[in-house]
Amino acid sequence: MPRPAFTPRRLLPSWRWLAEAMWWVEHSFGRARADARPEEDTRVRIFVILSAFSAVFICLALGAAHAALMTPKGGVGSVSHPNAVVRADIVDRNGALLATNITHYGLYIDPAQVWDKPLAAQQLKRALPRVSVAKLRKVLNGDRRLIVLPGLTPQEKAAVHALALGGVTFEPEDRRVYPLGGSASHVLGVADTGGQGVSGAELAFNEDIRAAGAKGENFPLSIDLRVQGVLENELAAAAMETQAKGAVGIITDVQTGEVLGMASWPTNEDLNRAVSAHYEMGSVFKTFTVAAGLDTGRADMDTKFDASQAFMIGNRRITDFHATNQVLTLEEVYLHSSNIGTSRLAVEMGPQVMRDYFTRFGLLDAAPIELHESARPRRPRKWDDSTLASLSFGYGIMITPLQMSAAMGALTNGGRFIPLSLRKGGRRDVQARQVVSPETSLTLLDLMRRNVVRGSGGRAEAPGLRVGGKTGSANKLVNGRYDPSHAVGTFAAVFPADGPVDARRYSILVLVDEPGTYPRTGGFVAAPAVGRIADRIAPFLGVERRADPYRTALGELVPQFEDVEGDGR
Repeated sequence: MPRPAFTPRRLLPSWRWLAEAMWWVEHSFGRARADARPEEDTRVRIFVILSAFSAVFICLALGAAHAALMTPKGGVGSVSHPNAVVRADIVDRNGALLATNITHYGLYIDPAQVWDKPLAAQQLKRALPRVSVAKLRKVLNGDRRLIVLPGLTPQEKAAVHALALGGVTFEPEDRRVYPLGGSASHVLGVADTGGQGVSGAELAFNEDIRAAGAKGENFPLSIDLRVQGVLENELAAAAMETQAKGAVGIITDVQTGEVLGMASWPTNEDLNRAVSAHYEMGSVFKTFTVAAGLDTGRADMDTKFDASQAFMIGNRRITDFHATNQVLTLEEVYLHSSNIGTSRLAVEMGPQVMRDYFTRFGLLDAAPIELHESARPRRPRKWDDSTLASLSFGYGIMITPLQMSAAMGALTNGGRFIPLSLRKGGRRDVQARQVVSPETSLTLLDLMRRNVVRGSGGRAEAPGLRVGGKTGSANKLVNGRYDPSHAVGTFAAVFPADGPVDARRYSILVLVDEPGTYPRTGGFVAAPAVGRIADRIAPFLGVERRADPYRTALGELVPQFEDVEGDGR
């Protein structure tokens, strides 16, 4: 009796249902022959083939739909090679490219698949002159697949590919490149071949850069490439003109803390002098001493200090480089850069006040910026009268140029200490703190402007830009003694120095390390560079030039003092 046609039985276990279905299909052809129905035999065969193909295509379609709809963003078609890591392009604040990725290729050879090894070595050497013969022989004579050369450009890859050699393969590598070469190199830092930041902004913003790359976005820095170019150009010119060992330049927006330019010369050194090098900076510190005196009410601009003779602290004799031998007002102390006057003020204020204000200005801690290289200062261990005197005119403490920039910003923006930042828009995770009163800030702005009009900073003047600032000079400690032949010349500036405390205002710091020419003071080696920089970057920053009645009132009536700051020794 023939077996009845197959009908699914829902009550049977699934494996029994599947077994009966297969049995029915397997014996379909036999039943067709037994019933003498060849046409049914053909139809069954066609049906089975169509069913099989349909099932395959349905599975493929379902798999493709799942991959398209369910795979996370960036998963489809992404490169799985560990070196093919996505990092966002780094751009300046205006979108100009600073760092990007270019796909290179690693050349690999499996010697087991190479038929004629001597010929392969000859052809590869011809196509890639930079690969060593020793390396080729080692790989070709080895027993496993090895890399021959990383970082092939697309052109080099094409040249090797055209050889059509067996056993030769390529793997993509994302290589970080910096199209501007050495420009802003100390700011940008580098990333390694594994796609991780190693130094500079690449390290400081590593996770943010990778996150932006995953989204297909750029990562903007606070740097303005036009400002950076001017800074690097003028800094190099100043360093070469003065035959200096090194130089540093920093330009910031004092209202936001954004770093618009940062340069360390020479550019071929790994050391970023702006954030990692320590200096005793000399008379620029008189700005902080005067600010503390004004802010505490211990002095005003008319307070008098006896500089008619040396100031004695125990057996130590403090003198002025160009002695005036007279009683000076606080304004004259600043404009004449009197070591005696500021020493007397610092000793009168005492260690607690001086330490408090140095802490407020950020001079006792590493500059708060995203760069990991930001170094802590070398601070005094004791704060006796002799130390206070030294601190008042920039000796006894070694700080980084970045600390100086941050501190000067606080004195010129209404008295708010704002952490410096390389992130466009500044830091949003740290609140500014009030360190001196707005009135003290306005007084210091006026005093710094007077110092350029009629004091030691005259060579920093830029027509119509109302530059203000303070010179600084210091001898370096060599073998336990301060050596005048190893000096540092600095000029810390702000422009425009007039207007309300919340006006747009920019800080420029130039430090020349061990100039070989004479005189070596900041007014000669650093101030002229500041003036040229301000003159060139003003159009980029939207700073308008205008006639300065203050210069007419003071500069034409009162002759400028010489650059008179000294080493205080």
